[in-house]
Amino acid sequence: MNKKYFYLLLLPCFLFLLIFMVIPILVTTLSSFYLDGRITLEGYRSFLTDHYFLNILFRTLRISLLTTTICIILGFPVAYYVSKLNVKLKFIFIAAAVFPLLISPVVRSFSWMAILGREGIFNTLLKKIGIINEPIQFLYTELAIVIGLVHLFLPLMIIALIGVMENIDYDLVKAAQSLGASRFTSFIKIVFPLSVPGLVVGSVLVFVGSLTAYTTPQLLGGSRRVMSTLLYQQSLTLNNWYTASIIATIMIVATFIIIGIMNKIAQKLNPKG
Repeated sequence: MNKKYFYLLLLPCFLFLLIFMVIPILVTTLSSFYLDGRITLEGYRSFLTDHYFLNILFRTLRISLLTTTICIILGFPVAYYVSKLNVKLKFIFIAAAVFPLLISPVVRSFSWMAILGREGIFNTLLKKIGIINEPIQFLYTELAIVIGLVHLFLPLMIIALIGVMENIDYDLVKAAQSLGASRFTSFIKIVFPLSVPGLVVGSVLVFVGSLTAYTTPQLLGGSRRVMSTLLYQQSLTLNNWYTASIIATIMIVATFIIIGIMNKIAQKLNPKG
């Protein structure tokens, strides 16, 4: 195909991304450096020296990283098992993994409220078993937010890993075992490094999704704010768009930093790419 026509085919996609993603992000970022008709870093200085804002930032990063870690721990063995099934069973398991994505996050969050509430299913079960006498405060905690986010984003991790693992040549594993390697050694030396690309993609999807999620932290976290709920409060409740642009910019920068770190780790785990 002539390169000129090839670039013409890409033009609509390029214009869409430019108009609806690149330009809004640039406008938001640049507005965070502009206050009262002058360029200033005062907003960032105020944000980064305010303990209230810093606590929310660290809480958001902590929750996002914990959610990503749990999704890796839960998703990796599931994806490994599903990737080795025959086509029919693999389709059934992938459909089961994708099905929760078809349910609104609002509905799923309300379901967890019914489960984790003081009179919810979990507390009721613990009281009937005799483990507790008084209800435990599960709801409106960081734990509740993490549970909701894991439920929300675990399918993305599983799907990303399955897409990579099903293309691994398991004859390499058999060859390693025939040369004396144990199952664990062959898994660590062969399967895991070859799964790193899917691991990175899944981790980025889960981390970015957890960092920017609004509905689940709002419903399950209560007064425990994260960056997304703080952004909503500053922009639409307090009408403080300057601070909101600073929060949005910090979230964008934090995302790129974490993605860069993940890529560095991936290069260490799989130097050959």
